[in-house]
Amino acid sequence: MLTKRLIACFDVIGGRVTKAVRFQDNIDVAPAEDLARSLYEDQIDEIVFYDITASAERRKIDLDTVRRVAEHVFVPFTVGGGIRDVDDMYEVLKAGAEKISVDSMAVRDPDIIRHGAEAFGRQCIVLSTQVQHVGIRDGIPSGYEVFIDGARTATGLDAIDWVRRGEELGAGEIVVNSIDRDGTGDGYELDITRAVADSVNVPVIASGGAGTVEHIADGLTAGGAQAAIISSMLYSPRLDRNPSVRELKGALIARGVPMRPWVD
Repeated sequence: MLTKRLIACFDVIGGRVTKAVRFQDNIDVAPAEDLARSLYEDQIDEIVFYDITASAERRKIDLDTVRRVAEHVFVPFTVGGGIRDVDDMYEVLKAGAEKISVDSMAVRDPDIIRHGAEAFGRQCIVLSTQVQHVGIRDGIPSGYEVFIDGARTATGLDAIDWVRRGEELGAGEIVVNSIDRDGTGDGYELDITRAVADSVNVPVIASGGAGTVEHIADGLTAGGAQAAIISSMLYSPRLDRNPSVRELKGALIARGVPMRPWVD
């Protein structure tokens, strides 16, 4: 059985990790490279880095911070935000990333997925989707709509239709991030996570809302995800205590979730 993965997510502004609730009221946490080094030493399975204002500001990604983070981690490292074309992807990979995450630009220009997969391989391209429950209506048969620009802009795209198209174009993984649950600690939105997992044939990553070990276990079992993104649990200053990766992996293994164990 394939092991499941824990992925630490960094929302980065100006080289520093921030934490928000439902994409609002970001608070400062730490320099991205310092937090990356700490979580790598705690044996996180992967790290994903989003330059969260790059797309909305129509600028390139912060490559200097990508390089500094890459110097400290030797696990799969995914980077997204402000990536507009294959040349931008190449620059990010050259700076030390192993995977490219596309989100807003993929909606504006879906061919970026195909071009990236052709240039670097499907395994390198991650389609990140920000979804919100809007109810079933014309054009949104799943009841979940895709948003872009840091959840600021509605697209009119149905979440299931969009991830299926993304897979057809060449996405090798799909992140499902619930805007409604993001940063709340109330658990992943399992209905849409499961619906996406049942609709595509590539790994699905649950995102948005994990607050307990049970939430992570649910995302990796009932939600059908192959990996779980966690952020607030690991480093949010809003919490009285942040569990270690070692604790989380041990608790998940005890619940029967196949994980790569923490190694002394």
